Amino acid sequence: MIDVLKIAKTVFRIERESLENLENKLDNNFVLSVDAIFNTKGKVVVIGMGKSGIIGRKISATFSSTGTPSIFLHPAEAYHGDLGVIEHHDIVILISYSGETDEIIRLLSFLEWNKNITIGISGNHNSTLAKYCNFHLFVGVEREACPLQLAPTSSTTVSLVMGDALAVALMKLRNFKAENFAVFHPGGSLGRKLLTYASDLMQKDNLPIINIETSIDEVIHTISSGKLGLAVIINNEQIWGIITDGDIRRTMEQHKSNFFNLKAKDIATRNPKIITPDLKIIEAEKLFHESKINSLLVGINKKLLGVLQIYQIKP
Repeated sequence: MIDVLKIAKTVFRIERESLENLENKLDNNFVLSVDAIFNTKGKVVVIGMGKSGIIGRKISATFSSTGTPSIFLHPAEAYHGDLGVIEHHDIVILISYSGETDEIIRLLSFLEWNKNITIGISGNHNSTLAKYCNFHLFVGVEREACPLQLAPTSSTTVSLVMGDALAVALMKLRNFKAENFAVFHPGGSLGRKLLTYASDLMQKDNLPIINIETSIDEVIHTISSGKLGLAVIINNEQIWGIITDGDIRRTMEQHKSNFFNLKAKDIATRNPKIITPDLKIIEAEKLFHESKINSLLVGINKKLLGVLQIYQIKP
């Protein structure tokens, strides 16, 4: 019987070893490639055929989302009219594991004529691609994870990681931050959290407000009708405290027969956490988790403006 777990672990080991070997073979060509991309006034055009093309699309997408403008260009389409998208100040990355892919090699003369800086990614130091590109990034592997040594596996993995290494190095040089990433991903979860503020999500209408002398039965009614699981105590137009439905249950258990003789001030949590309306949702989310609470009051100078709850933050 075939042990599929053993097969999977073997694949992981082979590809991991390929990456370790690649790390030890990085040279100054990587530094020069990063420097060229960082200083270009143009974009990065990534070109690859077949599986290398698939890897190229991912590398290009990673560049674009991390502050380095990039497009992917299919070599066959390039040769049939799309070469016009390559401007002379663009950096061109050509990916071919053999370094001899015909559709890739045929573009070198145009790129030289167009005065483009070229970066070749291949597994052969002596390939045509390595010889005629300005910089060569070696991604050779000792063997593929494919048992037939036919399907690109280890080789595509190391090519992808080489692209990731370029992108991450450029991120560091550009001081690219999470806020920048969010600009390029406004529809994603991270983008929404980084570009959304407490004022955008907070409940600000019909807030459950009581005063320090409010009776317990009225407190319960306010919490129930407010549908936020809490009531905010306002005294002299400032936030004085908060009572949650959890406070009600705990106080009921402690005081029992005397429970309904209490006032809001007797069971309130003083100095509740207050955030400003301009606090980013990603920061509010940290407060929720660090403080282990479900609600934050939103206000300025202790003047209540709204209530933000963890349930309002989409995952």
